[in-house]
Amino acid sequence: MEKIKNILNYTFNLTNDISISVKGILLVISVIILTSILLNTFRKILTRRLPNEDKAKFKILFGYGKWIVYLIILLLTFHGIGVNVTAVFAASAALLIGVGLALQTLFQDIIAGVLILIDQTIHVGDIIEIDGKVGRVDEIKLRTTRAVTIDNKVLIIPHHLYLTNSSYNWTQNGSTTRESVVIGVAYGSDVQLVKKLLLEAANNHDLILKQPAPYVFFTNFGDSALEFKLVFTLNDSFQGAIPKSDLRFEIDRLFREHNISIPFPQRDIHIIQKPQ
Repeated sequence: MEKIKNILNYTFNLTNDISISVKGILLVISVIILTSILLNTFRKILTRRLPNEDKAKFKILFGYGKWIVYLIILLLTFHGIGVNVTAVFAASAALLIGVGLALQTLFQDIIAGVLILIDQTIHVGDIIEIDGKVGRVDEIKLRTTRAVTIDNKVLIIPHHLYLTNSSYNWTQNGSTTRESVVIGVAYGSDVQLVKKLLLEAANNHDLILKQPAPYVFFTNFGDSALEFKLVFTLNDSFQGAIPKSDLRFEIDRLFREHNISIPFPQRDIHIIQKPQ
């Protein structure tokens, strides 16, 4: 027993200021093994509900973060067993602060990407709107989301924008969305006829769903027009600009046939002449 104790207490002098015993080395190895087990367990808990593709992305990111945790645990353990690592702590702190400031946006992108992978707010195929831009999600990476716009342009969205901007997921509640077309008619028009013609235009369009049925709202008595909103449901809101344009063409045709005019804004100008 005394021999084993002597072996455990045997000290290696690495430098003039740094020395470590065999017992300390075994303790460091035990801490690293325990940390590895805890980190792997934590990773499995976080990713148990993720799709396999997202699990692979998270595992790559977790691998980088794991080395940082190992470094911190290693330094703390050395400090706990009496190894002088003050200089290492100071150098590491300065390095980490410098790297953190230089890569602040990158870290924000990665953290936001992890949150997206965990809470599953965005999926491939979703139609999203952020900062006034709309696109169908094609790929979600750790740092960016790749979306394709209606013009077939690739939209690269850094994930930190989800933290600083309001974003809309058009299809999270399903593929159908409510769309609308706003129209104004002249004062004195038959409002019931206007409602009938708007519903006729919507019901005759192939891309507009019959259920829920289109509806017309009489929204306001405007400055120069009676204002209506035609509300309808689409199964593919990403192509919403096409049926909206078709509806405007059809509404204009129907209004012309029934002598319903669409007014333009008018203003009365009174010119007052000063007496000579």
